[in-house]
Amino acid sequence: MSAAAPNDYTALAASIRQWSRELGFQQVGIAGIDLPEDEARLLQWLEQGRHGAMEYMERWGARRARPQELVPGTLRVISVRMDYLPTNAQDPDEILENPELGYVSRYALGRDYHKVLRRRLAKLAEKIQAHSASLSHRVFVDSGPVLEKAFARNAGLGWIGKHTNLINRRAGSYFFLGEILTDLPLPVDARETDHCGTCRACIDVCPTQAIVGPYELDATRCISYLTIELRSSIPEQFRKALGNRIYGCDDCQLVCPWNKFARVTSEADFVPRHALDGSKLVELFAWTEQEFLARTEGSAIRRIGYECWIRNIAVALGNAPSSEEVTHALESRREDPSELVREHVGWALAQHAT
Repeated sequence: MSAAAPNDYTALAASIRQWSRELGFQQVGIAGIDLPEDEARLLQWLEQGRHGAMEYMERWGARRARPQELVPGTLRVISVRMDYLPTNAQDPDEILENPELGYVSRYALGRDYHKVLRRRLAKLAEKIQAHSASLSHRVFVDSGPVLEKAFARNAGLGWIGKHTNLINRRAGSYFFLGEILTDLPLPVDARETDHCGTCRACIDVCPTQAIVGPYELDATRCISYLTIELRSSIPEQFRKALGNRIYGCDDCQLVCPWNKFARVTSEADFVPRHALDGSKLVELFAWTEQEFLARTEGSAIRRIGYECWIRNIAVALGNAPSSEEVTHALESRREDPSELVREHVGWALAQHAT
C-alpha cells in the first residue's frame, strides 16, 4: 500500500479489527499520540513520590506520554484488550474470607499475560506490516514506558475509573491491555467517557486506603505494590491490612458494580495453575526455592522472586488464626538465610505471642 488514500486506511482499520478478533482479542481501538493532560498528571504524581520504589517510572518521566519519542515516526497507538477472568477459579470472596488460604490476584493465576499477549500482538503487527507501507512499529505489553490506560481510553476501550483501572461498560475491568505503536495515519476512534458517577465503592473498600481520592492512587500504600513491586521490608503499618493477600489485590475490582458485566475468558492459558486460586498458606510457605521456580514457570508471579514470595506469605501467616500448624511453619523459617524473611517471620510470630 503506497501513498495510501484515506479510504485505504479506513479499510485497513477495519481489517485490523477483524484480525484482532481472529487472534483472540475482545476489542481493539486506535488513538492519536497527544496526552497533554495525562502527562501533566503523571509528572505531578511523580513529584508527590507516589511511585515509591518504582524508579523506572521516574526514569522515563514524560516520555511515557510521548510515544513518538520512544519510537520515532509514531502517529497512532493501536490498543487491544483481552479478558482474563478464569472460568473455574475458586470464588475470590471465599478465599479472602478464609485466612488460612493465600489470595493471589486473578490476573496471575495462569500463564504470564506478557507472553500470551505479546505473541498475539506480534502476529497482528505482522499482518498490518504485510498489508501496508508501514516503516516502523513496536509492540508493548506492560513492558515499556507507555501510558497504556490513557491510550486505551482515547481509543475507546473504556474509561479510567476512580481506582485508576480501565473499565469497560460491557466487560468490566478484568482484562489485559497491549499496544502497537505505528507510523500509519489510521482513523482514530472516539474517546470513552467516564461512567463512575457518584460511586466510591473502590475508595471505601481499599484495605490500605491507597486510593487517596477519586482517580488518585498512592502506589506506596497499594497492596499490589507492597507485595509485587516492593523488594524491601513491607512497612509494619500495612501488614495487618494485607490479610491473606500474598500476590496483588483485587478488592477495588471485586466491589466495582461494572464488573457484573465481566466476561470469563476462553483462553486456556489463563486457567489457574498449581491450585494457586486458593491453597493453604502453610503449604505455600513450605515450598523450597526449586519448587517455587518449577511451579511459577511461565507465570507472572516468578518476577517477584522466592524471597519476596516467602516474605509475603510470612505476613499472611502472621494474620492467620493462631494454631500449632501456623506457629510450627513460622518457626521453621526463624533462622532463614534471608534477613528479609527473618524479619517478617519474627513479626508474624509476635502476632501469635499476644
